[in-house]
Amino acid sequence: MKLLFLFVALNGFLSVALGAFGAHGLEGKISEKALKAWEKAVTYQMFHTVAIFIAAILLAKYGGASFLTAGWFFLVGIVLFSGSLYIYAPSGIKAFAMITPFGGLAFLIGWVLLGYAIVKVV
Repeated sequence: MKLLFLFVALNGFLSVALGAFGAHGLEGKISEKALKAWEKAVTYQMFHTVAIFIAAILLAKYGGASFLTAGWFFLVGIVLFSGSLYIYAPSGIKAFAMITPFGGLAFLIGWVLLGYAIVKVV
């Protein structure tokens, strides 16, 4: 549980730092399409950082393995979805863009697990 909270803080920090880097360090250096991919990565990272936070809070309050598992799926989604876009945007290497949907799938599984756990426990 504490580890999830640590990942919340780390991902929150990284979302802000990478968002600022994209806005100030990459603007004019990569294409508009690539910059939009970078921004999408930042947005999805921040939203799912909040999802991990919610899962961790609910885990602390109610227990239940599904909250923990949901948090881990959100984290895997961030690494695969946002991480692949962070590499793809400045490099243009399409192989990284092909990883992105697996991160999206991890996000979807995380949301299903979170919903299941809420209905089951709360």
